[in-house]
Amino acid sequence: MKRWGWVMSLAIISGLVLSACGQSKEAAVSTSAANITVKIGILKNVTHAPGFIALQNNYFQQAFGPNAKIEVTSFDNGADFATAMATDQLDLGYVGPGPVINQYLKSKNIRVISGVNNGGAVLVARKDAGIRTVKDLVGKTVAVAAKGGTPDLSLRSLLQQEGLKVSTDASGVQIVTRAPADTLVAIRQKEVDATLIAEPWGTQIIQEGTGTILVDWNKIPPKDGNYPLTILVANDKFLKDHRDLAKKAVKANKQGIDFIQQNPDKAYELISSELKVLTGKGMEPALIKAAIDHLKLTQDITLADINEQAKISYDAGYLKVKAEELDFSKFLDTSLLDELKKEK
Repeated sequence: MKRWGWVMSLAIISGLVLSACGQSKEAAVSTSAANITVKIGILKNVTHAPGFIALQNNYFQQAFGPNAKIEVTSFDNGADFATAMATDQLDLGYVGPGPVINQYLKSKNIRVISGVNNGGAVLVARKDAGIRTVKDLVGKTVAVAAKGGTPDLSLRSLLQQEGLKVSTDASGVQIVTRAPADTLVAIRQKEVDATLIAEPWGTQIIQEGTGTILVDWNKIPPKDGNYPLTILVANDKFLKDHRDLAKKAVKANKQGIDFIQQNPDKAYELISSELKVLTGKGMEPALIKAAIDHLKLTQDITLADINEQAKISYDAGYLKVKAEELDFSKFLDTSLLDELKKEK
């Protein structure tokens, strides 16, 4: 009996030790998750609306946990965002595909983890610039937010379709870079003749009465507006160390999309509130509605979409290797999105 009692005591003690070890391990994991800071990047465009909603409704915070800290950095263009992502200044965020495609080929440490929206950019001509068709852009100056950005690539594709060339003189179309807010001023002051610009800036130019739509969003190449304008990306280190949080970010993005579709009027108010946080100035709900109406909200994105953007970037001279010679299969990682779809 004494021997049996000793064995039982040893078993109990061993169980307690193992239990304590398990609790310590769980506590360590919990503490590690609680102390994390997630750095999210986003552009100051209404085309990033699902991200705005996810921030305003605390979808990211709810997903990451109450003790996680979220740092948000806003950008005027995708090129600066892509550089910040590649240099570990950001963990994840919203951007156009053009800049991160270019950056991926340099650093190989960025992954696309979800779509956000397609389309959402318009070609606007200054009212008194004498521009009635795309061919009238010869000898004119057209503004884009950044070289290599998605609107820039769309503009170059459109000009190529019309048989027009990009030049630095009046023999072709001159492309200049201006931040979206600066483009509004440049149109007013007649410094530029047209712009291919993401919403809501295009709609704002129209409502001011200084410009007219030359090519609407659903006719902008490629695929008549059905191209990825905004995507959700993450860097490799974050995906490796915190894959669970990246998956939760994809879910938060979907919650943002769903909220806009199900509660549009409330969404416009929240988008305006987030714009005020990022820029210091909100926006009229009617203007936001007009912008949202000019895009297609979707999580879906394919390798064909990426390859098409890469081809346009190569044709524009931003890539030195032909798109068909490049492998973007690792750049696009929809495994998190696929897992979430299966869990429904």
